[in-house]
Amino acid sequence: MPFIELDTNLPGNRVPEGLEKRLCSATAAILNKPEERINITVRPGLTMTLGGSTEPCAQLVVSSIGVVGTAEENRGHSARFFEFLTKELALGQDRYPLLPIGALADWKERDGHDIFVIGTEYHGHL
Repeated sequence: MPFIELDTNLPGNRVPEGLEKRLCSATAAILNKPEERINITVRPGLTMTLGGSTEPCAQLVVSSIGVVGTAEENRGHSARFFEFLTKELALGQDRYPLLPIGALADWKERDGHDIFVIGTEYHGHL
């Protein structure tokens, strides 16, 4: 059961209507899971900084049991989520912690939970 969390400092009125539904559909396609198993949380209007800047940005966290695969597959997942968010939120490509796409190469499985933060390494436990 994938859990997808999209955090952004964009105000709610700048987040496209229906984004959560489109993100659910995109996640189903990217992770090859049925939509009815996917949980989406979109949190706009947060206080956030990225690289020391408070310019508009977004962060996507994807966690799941038994979905995320090899480093190569994770790079593909990351690229597809990045493409989706870039189109939906119209932020500069440097305003998502999804870069570099290859940063998922060191993804690890921990305690039976598969978790990755798009564009970053995760070295902890759920």
